[in-house]
Amino acid sequence: MTDKKPVTAPNPGDKPADIAPAKKIDTSGAPQQIVPDVDLSHPAVDNNPREGTTVDQNRIDFNDPTLSGAEAVEANLKAQG
Repeated sequence: MTDKKPVTAPNPGDKPADIAPAKKIDTSGAPQQIVPDVDLSHPAVDNNPREGTTVDQNRIDFNDPTLSGAEAVEANLKAQG
């Protein structure tokens, strides 16, 4: 009896992805990296994260990593008068 390993075809999905590194940072602070084959209409992809928010909700910037959320709110409300 011979011990032969089964021959398997290579899986094309196992090869390294050829995705260019991000060159810009989005206003949210996330790197802008273009990923091919992303279906923006897929239910698992939030292509409109600010949908249903108000003008006031979008006026406050929580992206300052040196401030807590409460400090950011306080500073932005003071700046608005």
